[in-house]
Amino acid sequence: MPEPENEPENDGADAAAAAAAADVPPVPAPAPRRLPRALGVALATVGLLAVTAASAAVTVAVGKPDARPAAAAPAPPKAAAGATATPSTGTGAGATPSAEPVPVPTAAPAQPAPASTVKGTVKGGKHEGDLRYFLLPIPAGGESYGPADGMTMTDEDVAAVFGKQDGIMDILASYGYKGGATRMYRTADGKAEVTVTLLRFDSTANAGEFARNHEIKSLQPFDLDGDSGGHGYLKAPKQQAYTGSMTGISSQGDVQYTIDVDVKGTPDKALLNELMKRQREWLTNGG
Repeated sequence: MPEPENEPENDGADAAAAAAAADVPPVPAPAPRRLPRALGVALATVGLLAVTAASAAVTVAVGKPDARPAAAAPAPPKAAAGATATPSTGTGAGATPSAEPVPVPTAAPAQPAPASTVKGTVKGGKHEGDLRYFLLPIPAGGESYGPADGMTMTDEDVAAVFGKQDGIMDILASYGYKGGATRMYRTADGKAEVTVTLLRFDSTANAGEFARNHEIKSLQPFDLDGDSGGHGYLKAPKQQAYTGSMTGISSQGDVQYTIDVDVKGTPDKALLNELMKRQREWLTNGG
């Protein structure tokens, strides 16, 4: 599925060339803020228009991004500093220092996460309300890039996901496209960046058809566990110091969902399988 909006390729290529000349591994560089990976689209002429994506094949190093602060993420509570014993000088012969009582430190009250006002309902595979409600929740300790609730996608945003190819919104309209939402976050351990993109259609049949026709031909395909209607793709990096990526594409009810994962080194398919499973359950039950 979607590759991030085109990142500057020269910077990555120049860095890799310079590292190769010095016979040392390239130094990971911060990844720029982006929407999900940009994808090229080809059209089919029989039945519903098929969407075929071609990845941008850009390799970048994983690092904590600059200028991508977490939104609405409270700072971790700081425990009160413990006091140390303070000697006092006694008076008179033979007096020895005595320690004052050490106060017991108390933890600062936890900062509650801001309550989300985003709401949605699902019944019989039909999702109503704010589509952002159905984005896979960020795991504990995760860091959101952009609004914590995610972003509602404009037509321009959606077109950018597919490389802004001519006619992409007409293609989507032919499937009964109604709207999109996305959110990108970094895991608590800092080892992976996850982008979730949801596209809502006018029927379960159209969402499923769009998901089946959505392919990434330049990546290695693999089956998703427990999801016969979905498909995964993997891109292993040329060197373990570079970023590997995975993309999962499937649908649940009237929503087609895509999850992109970027990690340092060769990705573990089990991570994407677990994320796809959790997103499917969230779309099925609405939380």
